[in-house]
Amino acid sequence: MRVMVLGCNGQLGRSLAESGPPDIESIGLDLPDLDIADADMLLATCRDVRPAVIINAAAYTAVDQAESEPKIANRVNVEGPRNIATAARDVGARLIHISTDFVFDGRAASPYTPDAETNPLSVYGRTKRDGERAVLDAMPDGVVVLRTAWLYSTTGSNFVKTMLRLMSERDEISVVADQFGTPTWADSLATVVWAFAGTSKCGGIYHWTDGGQTSWHEFSVAIQEEALSLGILDNEASICPISSEHYPTAARRPPYSVLDCSSTCAELNMNQTPWRENLREMLKGIVT
Repeated sequence: MRVMVLGCNGQLGRSLAESGPPDIESIGLDLPDLDIADADMLLATCRDVRPAVIINAAAYTAVDQAESEPKIANRVNVEGPRNIATAARDVGARLIHISTDFVFDGRAASPYTPDAETNPLSVYGRTKRDGERAVLDAMPDGVVVLRTAWLYSTTGSNFVKTMLRLMSERDEISVVADQFGTPTWADSLATVVWAFAGTSKCGGIYHWTDGGQTSWHEFSVAIQEEALSLGILDNEASICPISSEHYPTAARRPPYSVLDCSSTCAELNMNQTPWRENLREMLKGIVT
């Protein structure tokens, strides 16, 4: 089966490339070779490649920068996915579109189900929500919208790598303690994406994260503890919990964005690995 992976140079894209099943012919594309916002280029590429499945892991993910670049964020996160869905429909391909927990406002008291009402707080969240709607409108059948959260890996820019750098440079760091979600290893998400790629019975909106929930502060404490045990860090920094109001950002974040992944577990017959176990496995990859 031929699968086209868009955004192949990102965290998820790289994990997909490293974990593709042996019966999959994976073709990865990213800027500058392909611009998903260029409808003509995208359609021509899809007609040339003729994929059975398209995985859209491309996105504008600079959450704070999006507040000052809404047109660019909209171009990548809304126009691009609409073009992808239109091209997928033209060539008869199924589509897996990656989205985010930022489509929610964080006012819930229990994990968000896939059919929960969306109410994004930021330009990034709004464009990702609109991108979901665009692909579902353009391609009502044959599309999976897969939301995830707090993604990290050994590559790219992410919270885990930032914390490791700060912990190696400073004796004390401050981390927000009143925002709750679930860290997700890109390798874990890639496994689920490939599972969706291998089945044609699923469609609609799904969620996937690693298991459990935590705060950014608790996550950073776990990062340091695991890194110290693996010899990645030499010194133990003091990690101070602070409130969101003491760490202002251009974009508002949902204070609670835990995702209910039960429908995905049921559809794919898979279980979530606790987030801390996957954090440890990712950090082992840094050691080796």
